[in-house]
Amino acid sequence: MRKEKFDNNIHVIGAREKNLKNIDIKVPKKQITVFTGVSGSGKSSLVFDTIAAESQRQLNETYSSFIRHRLPQYGHPDVDSIENLSVAIVISQKRIGGNARSTVGTITDIYSLLRLLFSRIGKPFVGYSDVFSFNNPMGMCPKCEGLGKVDTINVERLFEKNKSLNEGAILFPTFEPGGWRWKRYVCTGLFDNDKKLKDYSSDEWDTLLYKTGFKPPNPTNGWPTTSKYEGIVPRIERTFLNKESRGVKLYKEEINYVVASGICPLCKGARLKEEALECKIKDKNIADCTKMQISDLISFMETIKEPSAYTMVEAIINRLEHLNSIGLGYLSLARETATLSGGESQRIKMVRQLGSSLTDITYIFDEPSIGLHPHDVNRINNLLRLLRDKGNTVLIVEHDPDVIRIADHVIDMGPKAGTKGGNITYEGGVEGLLKADTLTGKFLNYKSSLKKGTREPKGWLSIKQATLHNLKEVSVDIPIGVLTVVTGVAGSGKSTLINQVLPQYYPEAIFIDQRAIQASKRSNIATFTGIFDFIRKLFAKENQVEASLFSFNSKGACSECKGLGITYVDLAFMDPIVDVCEVCQGDRFTKEVLQLKLRKKNISEVLKMTIDEAMEFFDEKEILPTLRSLKDVGIGYITLGQPLDTLSGGELQRVKLAAELEKEGNIYVLDEPTTGLHMSDVSQLITIMNRIVNQGSTLIVIEHNLDIMSQADWIIDLGPGAGQDGGKVIFEGQPRDLINKPSSITGKYLRKHIHIK
Repeated sequence: MRKEKFDNNIHVIGAREKNLKNIDIKVPKKQITVFTGVSGSGKSSLVFDTIAAESQRQLNETYSSFIRHRLPQYGHPDVDSIENLSVAIVISQKRIGGNARSTVGTITDIYSLLRLLFSRIGKPFVGYSDVFSFNNPMGMCPKCEGLGKVDTINVERLFEKNKSLNEGAILFPTFEPGGWRWKRYVCTGLFDNDKKLKDYSSDEWDTLLYKTGFKPPNPTNGWPTTSKYEGIVPRIERTFLNKESRGVKLYKEEINYVVASGICPLCKGARLKEEALECKIKDKNIADCTKMQISDLISFMETIKEPSAYTMVEAIINRLEHLNSIGLGYLSLARETATLSGGESQRIKMVRQLGSSLTDITYIFDEPSIGLHPHDVNRINNLLRLLRDKGNTVLIVEHDPDVIRIADHVIDMGPKAGTKGGNITYEGGVEGLLKADTLTGKFLNYKSSLKKGTREPKGWLSIKQATLHNLKEVSVDIPIGVLTVVTGVAGSGKSTLINQVLPQYYPEAIFIDQRAIQASKRSNIATFTGIFDFIRKLFAKENQVEASLFSFNSKGACSECKGLGITYVDLAFMDPIVDVCEVCQGDRFTKEVLQLKLRKKNISEVLKMTIDEAMEFFDEKEILPTLRSLKDVGIGYITLGQPLDTLSGGELQRVKLAAELEKEGNIYVLDEPTTGLHMSDVSQLITIMNRIVNQGSTLIVIEHNLDIMSQADWIIDLGPGAGQDGGKVIFEGQPRDLINKPSSITGKYLRKHIHIK
């Protein structure tokens, strides 16, 4: 028994979290195990909600209650036991975020090494490493306080120049006629209060806007005798742009309208004091280094040969090389972490772990291939192998065939999604999976073909000489009425061109992205799609009662949990206890409401139905089309009552997509819609895309998936590389011509992927 307990596997016994069917599984340690299966098959329930949650819960219990109270809270997963578990680190796609002071350089600690380097060998010597920190008063620029940007007033938005002061020409709140701030201008005697602002002389404009600190020589009644004049711009800056001001919160929307963020005029965006910027190595200051593309910074660092700097330079190059090796060489150290994508954030987290000397850790990854061109997936695979070879266990939830193929061990879940999933359908090596009778096994053997007949464009959406970010005067024509796929390696300029430049030319374009839907934790699929109102009316009519009884936000809600289905018990400095409500047992409603039925089901039972089950239960024309759309986009396994904040980015995107399926004549943009999709679901997504185009809409898809590319009518390929090595249109045309384009990395991988007859 002892030997069994402490063999080289993690033992999961009786896992029942979410849809898991009381499964037992052994996960080999110090190997790469990839968990596969369709969306909703139970992969995340097993890996994140069971293995990771229990590891992190037990680790948290080793801390004092004071510290535990400040850590993320993990409840007991629904599992009999997990044996031989090591400490788990989850490297998710969640964006790093952070404020404007958090950059790629600071989050990876490379900037700390650069600061040390400049303090040691920079000329002239200006001080120790703190002098080069834009987050330290010793180093930060005094004007922008180390942000590199300052808020400036957009004067054009501040005034209605066709009006006079008496007519309310100052548009900002509290400056309206009759207000005390308005009197600070009309009572000065400095202006003709009935004169239109458009007729002001340059001197009058300067006085109104900027002059400050003098007593008006001939004020009128209403002017405070001891007061000095203050121009409108400095007054708004002092009163409303000061972080401590109450006005910041009271007039947030109005401030955002008139305030623009611009480059700091003192430090020119470098964030540091002038003295720090005068210190240089080989004619470059520290800000010059952080603005360089990482691949270029490596080359620069290799030119530094001072013996005293050898150790620091070697450490900097080593960390930069790690970033470059996983396809992030196009970033700069000055890039703010809040602007990174989920995929970029995840890869930076991976690099941070490579620098760790810890071993025997369980690293858990959620689709590390997301956002990566096939060319870059191989780099990620090398990194995953490095983590394993350091003596760690690597668990990966993944759909990408190239990542699946590097597994030492595969656990395939299914056979389908939701209530039809939650079982182990295969476990073993990759070779065995290729022969297994599972959806994953079948699709790993599948070879795609190019679309036989491509649609003819009905016109063109033209973009001329775009230069935003790394785009190099890009002019491109996007066909109307067809399916266009925009491709290229990560950082090539795809998102800049389509997500940022396209809406400037065509603001009517509808973007269906993976961002969270702004809603409360009470919002679910039924409420968001609007079908819950009709379901409640059906229950009300059937039972001859008010519809509000069937709302968990209203009369029918359980009084104990207020309709949430769960209760929170705050134990001060100990972890709060989250429990299923004892009164309603998680059903959310009162006993009286739960006795009221529609076709032998109560309202709680209906909310627990999956979309697939609801389609069999309802036959009402007011509900069925919505349910059918949700099923068509591949989320039939989600329940009607599933809270929106528990859906993945890919699932949220498909919920939004479902709402557009019956519309026609629009321009739609999808950003990586295959995120979170199993190979078997991609064909269904392609069917949906074709349906949208066949209804007369234009569909533009940013995508790395080769199956999607093969079914495009038109491809626009950007590159050839990332960052400053990208930003050019390498190819625009039909997929059959792309595969013969030698300069296109995408064409090379597409040719390898498809079955050429």
